[in-house]
Amino acid sequence: MYHIIINPASRSGKGKKIWKEQIEPALLRDNIAYRSYFSQKAGDVAEIAAQILAEATEFPVSLIILGGDGTVNEALHGLADTSKVTLGYIPTGSSNDLARDLKIPTEPTAALELILHSGNPRPMDLGTVAYSDGNKRRFAVSCGIGYDAAVCEEALHSKMKNILNKLGLGKLTYLGIALKQLLAAKSVSGKLILDDNPPIDIGNMLFTACMLHRFEGGGFMFCPDADAGDGIINLCAVGDLSKALILLALPSAFKGKHYRFQGITPYLAKKVVIETSSPLWVHTDGEVTRKSNRITITCEQHAIHIIMP
Repeated sequence: MYHIIINPASRSGKGKKIWKEQIEPALLRDNIAYRSYFSQKAGDVAEIAAQILAEATEFPVSLIILGGDGTVNEALHGLADTSKVTLGYIPTGSSNDLARDLKIPTEPTAALELILHSGNPRPMDLGTVAYSDGNKRRFAVSCGIGYDAAVCEEALHSKMKNILNKLGLGKLTYLGIALKQLLAAKSVSGKLILDDNPPIDIGNMLFTACMLHRFEGGGFMFCPDADAGDGIINLCAVGDLSKALILLALPSAFKGKHYRFQGITPYLAKKVVIETSSPLWVHTDGEVTRKSNRITITCEQHAIHIIMP
């Protein structure tokens, strides 16, 4: 039995159409046993995932997510024990960085074929961000503090994003917001504490991305060596770099060539503490809920199994 959570709003409202016209007919044609669940608002996916796991009598539960990286992220927050789940992913988001790194097809019926017939469940790491007040957030792809999170936060509330997504020009939204946020970014000092070692001063911090996978933000390869099965967090810290140089450096990150710029530095750790002189936006898989001036990031190795080629 497959439990399928559908985000009908994904791909700018085409998620429901993809389900009705492509995925459901394929399941019926192959006589696949399934139950479908539709989210309607923020928080629904987590509640549905929690209910599925609570009511399950056989493990692992076969859970399929039809949506974007943010939908997967929300599902993770409903799964009290991710080891009891085998995850299938039909990527219908605007970024699809998880699928990009795992080589999961972005064509819906090809992704379904992988889940049902040709793929294999493989272990994947998950990360956790802990705040000073005890609250925590999980992530599958990446988390970040500073500029990249500020871009995500504004994009989540952008009316223009939906319009451009429908025209197939969604990346223009991020480009415009990225330029706006870069010009507005204020000087904030930051430091890293890696595996309880002495602090590393990264000066005027624009952002620090903490990656389990290689890509975030729709294809930025901030951590080209990231491996989502090694139990290690890869970091890309950007500090003490002029805004003019940042404009040159960011496009090179699509090819993972940004470390040639002084002020952009890679790090590795199993546990990361990031402290900043002022609170900055924090994202988990592109989802932004709050600002903070101190976060602790940890990695749980092989926390979930996901079907991939």
